[in-house]
Amino acid sequence: MVKVRAARAAEAEALTGLVMRSKAHWGYDAGFLAACAPELRIRPDEVTTRRIVVAEDPEGGVLGLASLEGGAPLATLGLLFVEPSAIGQGVGRILYRDVLRRAVEQGVRRLVIDSDPHAAGFYRAMGAVAAPPAATTPTAMTPPTAAKGPMAQAGTLVRFEAAPAPLAGWARAWTGGGRAVHVGNVAEFNAQFGDSSLDFGQSAAHHYSCLAAFYSPYPSALVLPRAVPAGWTELVCRQLGWTGVEVYDGLVDGGSGLVEAVRARPALAARLAGAGEPLVPWGLTRPFGLLAGRPWRSGELRYESKAAAHKLFERILAEGGHPGIVLPAQVRAAGRWAAARVLAARARAGESTVLKSEHGVGGSGTTVVSAGQVRAAGGARAVLRRLPRGPLLVEEFVEGPADPGAARDLTYDGFVDPAGRVHEVGAALMDVTAGAYRGATVGPGAVPEWACKPLLAFGAAVGRELAASGYRGWFDVDFVVDAEGRLAPTETNLRLTGPSIAFMVAARLDALRGAGHLVRIADRVELGARLPEAQLDELCADLARGCAELGAVFVPAIPTGAFDPAPWLGVLVAARSLETLDAAEALVRSEAAAVGAMFDLFEPADRPPGPVRRAGGRH
Repeated sequence: MVKVRAARAAEAEALTGLVMRSKAHWGYDAGFLAACAPELRIRPDEVTTRRIVVAEDPEGGVLGLASLEGGAPLATLGLLFVEPSAIGQGVGRILYRDVLRRAVEQGVRRLVIDSDPHAAGFYRAMGAVAAPPAATTPTAMTPPTAAKGPMAQAGTLVRFEAAPAPLAGWARAWTGGGRAVHVGNVAEFNAQFGDSSLDFGQSAAHHYSCLAAFYSPYPSALVLPRAVPAGWTELVCRQLGWTGVEVYDGLVDGGSGLVEAVRARPALAARLAGAGEPLVPWGLTRPFGLLAGRPWRSGELRYESKAAAHKLFERILAEGGHPGIVLPAQVRAAGRWAAARVLAARARAGESTVLKSEHGVGGSGTTVVSAGQVRAAGGARAVLRRLPRGPLLVEEFVEGPADPGAARDLTYDGFVDPAGRVHEVGAALMDVTAGAYRGATVGPGAVPEWACKPLLAFGAAVGRELAASGYRGWFDVDFVVDAEGRLAPTETNLRLTGPSIAFMVAARLDALRGAGHLVRIADRVELGARLPEAQLDELCADLARGCAELGAVFVPAIPTGAFDPAPWLGVLVAARSLETLDAAEALVRSEAAAVGAMFDLFEPADRPPGPVRRAGGRH
């Protein structure tokens, strides 16, 4: 384990030697190195003033050093050098992240980096943004410690900038600013509603439980129902700068009882509940309340019902103060034939209709039916016979903007803390196809500016009502945009969501790499083949490298779908522009679709069905 500590004045000469060895590693000739030596020299009296730190191995050997120079709000990364024998082992990454952390603590909001050309790829991969070339002579904008000697000659330095950022305030409030235990109880949450639109085996929910890795910006432990590939957790930890994450997977052989499986293991239950860290579930359940020592109040989840949420929206809008928000009409049909009559009447009027199950999730149980589709099916009753059994809500379909590229599906995310305070997380643009959620994008510019104010105001109003009803935890409010550019709320979810995962990763990357990340979660990226675990690891590593070359970050979010008969991945990509984000997603989808070519010689039955691991592990 590499650790970082403050450098000592007595080490100045040895550190200078490390700097020169590291510089020489790139093949510079003796004359150039001799010319650079005076400005690369570290003097004993500079060690403290230049805020130099060193990275050392467990035996105390120095592996590298870095300096943070200047003061808030503008500072510079004056030095970052790694012992040649340690290059490529993650030492530079640790030192760079330490510099950003210290910069945040000291109020720095702009960090200038004048990089050796050979290190430019490293700084891009770490999230620094290319800036105008370094000046060869000081100017009013030149950091006080910028190189002015031989290394600053035209063409020898590449300038980057980073924007050090503290962890978002909402993220600190979510887990108290520390790490958390993440419990992937998606199937358990769904099962308590008994909705007939969900598949009996809850296979989709068990895949979605992999998102437990991202229930907060920095987990201490993951608790998962199914076994996950070890290579997956290792790559996620690397991409997000996590260390010491314990993984407890493969806990459930069948059914949805993840927390019951934990409670059946007293030592594990005591370890998780007694760690002094918050336990974060996908959603609240009675078993989770017992594990966490949290009073269980089933009434907290009343607005998970789409009908109850609709009535809540009606009450809020009746109070006024929300211009630009309209509510689609909704009927809770007394039975299937009553629903058929409403659907038939709407079809005769040429209107499209949304049919919803009371507690469908992720688009399950939601069907959009046009008047033409009703006629083609042979009538309203024929349409309903194809839908899952159970209560139906019949809702007005909101026609969208004429421009197919305009924002259509938006969402608000927030949470109610244990004291009943509502915290705004933000707004996201969702990808919804035929009523089914496919992913979301969060970050600067993801949501149209015109929509932000009314969306955030209405979401906050819903949060206050949830808090008053006794609910504590994460929630979202989903909206569609109508043809006139108004927002129509459609449901609220009292649990974590796909967009919430993107918000968590954005908060982590902003703190780790500098502010301004857009993050997109794509629930399903089709794979061209069902891969063995080792090849899945190789694919994900290749995608991480490919995205880094574009200036983006790739994080595999749901790996277990890769072992399904029709294989797929859930992924996260992050970048600082929508153009780069789109390019990264296109790269991921293209490479994933093409990956099967090398496995054409194998029949699906010849390939391993997925990872086999014992519960427990550490990364």
